[in-house]
Amino acid sequence: MLEVKDLDVSYGASQALYEVSMKAEIGKVTCVLGRNGVGKTTLMKALSGHMPAKNGEIVWLGDNINKDAPYDRAKNGIAYVPQGRDIFSQLTVEENLKTAFSSLKKKDRFIDEEVFELFPVLKQMLHRRGGDLSGGQQQQLAIARALLLRPKMLILDEPTEGIQPSIIKDIQRVIELLRERGNMAIVLVEQYLDFATALADDYIILERGRVVASGDKAHLNSSDDVQRLLAI
Repeated sequence: MLEVKDLDVSYGASQALYEVSMKAEIGKVTCVLGRNGVGKTTLMKALSGHMPAKNGEIVWLGDNINKDAPYDRAKNGIAYVPQGRDIFSQLTVEENLKTAFSSLKKKDRFIDEEVFELFPVLKQMLHRRGGDLSGGQQQQLAIARALLLRPKMLILDEPTEGIQPSIIKDIQRVIELLRERGNMAIVLVEQYLDFATALADDYIILERGRVVASGDKAHLNSSDDVQRLLAI
């Protein structure tokens, strides 16, 4: 389980997160919601090791990982799919997938056929350059690359951003399947409320770098306060 306790994160003199606490359990989807600029991506970068914590704790599987580098967190089962996907445009799909190998033991450095079962289009485009793929196909590639780490926690930062509806449904199906297996915690940043409510077991809402609401799926679906906080 992931447990974040009173986390503060700053960009130089500007503080982005204030005493943020949250949990993400194995076998559940935890959604991080909020308007643009409230600190969602900063929180994901802190969880994955790309932003240092100023104060507070990030505890993963019982260990404090505040000082662990992104590489070490990846080795410890934390996979991060950033906003914007970070696909290598000049590398082929196959080469993009193989970039995950750097965090794996030699015996695990192979492309599991399961990623092609989850995302069949990637097998068809294995030798195409990443830059030639559509935005939705690039998103599927980024998720597939993260899954090659065999993660215990998958962090997805706005996976539906700029994606066509048919691929959003494919991504939702994959997330549901991963949750059903019960061996992975999924942390999902999302602004598309229908997508979030379809998947979330638990949620937090950020506003100006602070947690202003949290709860379970039933509360997310029914609360007027949630609708108000997320209104654009």
